[in-house]
Amino acid sequence: MEHMPELSHRRRLLVLAICCMSLLIVSIDNTVLNVALPSMQRELHASTSGLQWTIDAYTLVLASLLMLAGSTADRIGRKRVFMTGLIVFGVGSLLCSLAPNLELLIVFRMVQAVGGSMLNPVAMSIITNTFTDPRERARAIGVWGAVVGISMAAGPLVGGLLVESVGWRSIFWINLPVALAALLLTLRFVPESRAPKARRPDPVGQVLVIALFGALTYAIIEAPGASLAQVVPFAVVALAALTGLLVYEPRRAEPLIDLRFFRSAPFSGATVIAVSAFAALGGFLFLSTLYLQNVRGLDALHAGLWMLPMALPTFLCAPLSGRLVGTRGPRLPLLVAGAAMTVSAVLFAAFEAETSDLTLVIGYVLFGIGFGFVNAPITNTAVSGMPRAQAGVAAAVASTSRQLGQTLGVAVVGALLASGVGSSGYRDAFVSAARPGWWVLVFCGAAVLVLGALTSGRWARRTAQHTADRLQENEVREAAGVNAHA
Repeated sequence: MEHMPELSHRRRLLVLAICCMSLLIVSIDNTVLNVALPSMQRELHASTSGLQWTIDAYTLVLASLLMLAGSTADRIGRKRVFMTGLIVFGVGSLLCSLAPNLELLIVFRMVQAVGGSMLNPVAMSIITNTFTDPRERARAIGVWGAVVGISMAAGPLVGGLLVESVGWRSIFWINLPVALAALLLTLRFVPESRAPKARRPDPVGQVLVIALFGALTYAIIEAPGASLAQVVPFAVVALAALTGLLVYEPRRAEPLIDLRFFRSAPFSGATVIAVSAFAALGGFLFLSTLYLQNVRGLDALHAGLWMLPMALPTFLCAPLSGRLVGTRGPRLPLLVAGAAMTVSAVLFAAFEAETSDLTLVIGYVLFGIGFGFVNAPITNTAVSGMPRAQAGVAAAVASTSRQLGQTLGVAVVGALLASGVGSSGYRDAFVSAARPGWWVLVFCGAAVLVLGALTSGRWARRTAQHTADRLQENEVREAAGVNAHA
């Protein structure tokens, strides 16, 4: 592995700060957008499925391209890909703010996401290669996790302020100065680095991943308003793409997704936990913002303030969770996360927590605690026990799972809401129409709890060790084969 030149401590911290700026704009983008949904709905005359697409077009493209961006950066240079990402993200944001209609807004969100996909995984590998000392690295990843917390907390508030004072288009302007500053700082301070032996591109795998994610999301979002004949072909495409991946990927020497990773129980657990937790988050934000603004009639700013009981615990619990993972392992944070998220969703699903202020706040606080605890163990569990050469790919799978989860959460919960509201009055039907969606979130929380317990014990650690050993053996064997041919 090619080492980056040894940087001074101050310079390393500066690199970390630059990477965190990129993470901030990518992750704040969705939370900010959520608060703006109702005013976009009014101005662009959007249906529920139209609103789902403004979120999901972004998370979908992000999920589909994260792995590709990571491996491309290892090959042609991380700094180069990172800077390209900042430029594309900035241009996409500018286009979004100028979008004349819903269709073009969705297209420009996809442009934004192409840039976004080049930022997070690449920033993560820049951090991993800048902080070579394991303890320093753990601390740097902790800071990185806290930034996700900050974006969760700041998003609804910043979004509310901007939407109320300037209008929804302004939420895309905040990305421009941050992207520009990050670009200039990267140019000046971040050294270029590559992987000594980068993975070869896997175009077939990439196309199958895009087909799987895209067709699945389309089938779910459009299901309530479309006929079977319109939805079934997409479901078939999704199934075919999944089958293709399972058959094709194991045969490749350097697959896009190494299916052998999934023999490690902690890795498989982290993947499913990431999908479940972020599906819960996507669904939670979607239902909450529509409820607060369209049913309670709050403006965007007050809706953002109402989200604070959820955002603050997330912000406070994220660093605590990181410290716990470092000292005691991932089990406790996962159990706390699963329990808190489940109880929160039960309050809404079984007891209609929305209808009283007190239960609404309790529901929000519990969800915030749960979500705050879940992030650190996901990254840690996905990467720990993997050979270092594979850490980047493993982290990319975890990031992909998060985005995929958020996409599916918005798709499923939104589809249930749309079919529940039907043609009756939105305001009257909302609480009962939202209940199936809340039950889906109960299921997601329970999945985090159960899998957290199952995949963090002694048996699970043994499977991780076994998987890592086999991956290492294969690497050694492949290297020996290459030397023999040379």
